[in-house]
Amino acid sequence: MSYLDKIRACNACNPTDFLPWMLAGERVGAVRRTLATHLKRWPDQFHVDDVRVDWYGAPDSMAARSAVLAGVVDILVAAGLIEPLQGEPYAVTPNRRDQARCLIDRAAAPWFGVRAFGQHLNGFVRTGRGDPGTQIQLWVGRRSANRRVSPLHLDNLVAGGLPYGVSLRDNLRKECHEEAAIPTAIADQAVPVSAITYCRDAARGLKPDLMYCYDLELPESFVPRCTDGEVESFTRMPAAEVARLVRDTDEFKLNCNLVVIDFLIRHGVIAQEDPDYIALIQGLRSPLP
Repeated sequence: MSYLDKIRACNACNPTDFLPWMLAGERVGAVRRTLATHLKRWPDQFHVDDVRVDWYGAPDSMAARSAVLAGVVDILVAAGLIEPLQGEPYAVTPNRRDQARCLIDRAAAPWFGVRAFGQHLNGFVRTGRGDPGTQIQLWVGRRSANRRVSPLHLDNLVAGGLPYGVSLRDNLRKECHEEAAIPTAIADQAVPVSAITYCRDAARGLKPDLMYCYDLELPESFVPRCTDGEVESFTRMPAAEVARLVRDTDEFKLNCNLVVIDFLIRHGVIAQEDPDYIALIQGLRSPLP
């Protein structure tokens, strides 16, 4: 296995398996061909053919569109086609979060191939100024056994979805508190460092995702503590060991590998002499449909 294998796994997708979901001439998502036929039960809303899914009956206002879509999603959930709702509104957007055309529940976003946004934070301790592989140590969480996605896999110190209408700063503060008991005063020291994009064919649909990434240097005395039950335990380990786990195992939740790889590049653990260096940098910013 290699770092590139993890990036490729996050971008495993055959675009021809999906139909573009169009709204007023804009692509706002993509529906798996084998599922698109279910939208034909709303002929006053959706036109489905071999080329695209056109939401031609969408109301004019964002609120009305969101209400109509919520009714459709409720029926698809009742039919077992979409998992139970999570109560987090995501933007249905052709591009940025602030360009939302309507809202959709987080659970339904992959079914409609809606672009999703999240925040991932690498918490680390610097024990010296020598070899970054040994002198930088990363806090790594192990996901709880009851997590719906990737139970018991390793995770970044803090990671979570970014609901519509919540600012980057406020959401990061909330996730830091819930997932690692990081006080606001420390959470506010997190440094925005990059953004990672990938597009993956997942069991629930298409995931064209964008992750905002942060570094947070923590004092040696700080020990994270989960407050929402989503993490089973935390371990602090040298960056070189984290690098080995990412490169050689499937221990980490799939998209968290990318966040760690980005950290390892920026902090010199993956050196410029690495033969895959350029390919890794380019692979972390895959074009989104």
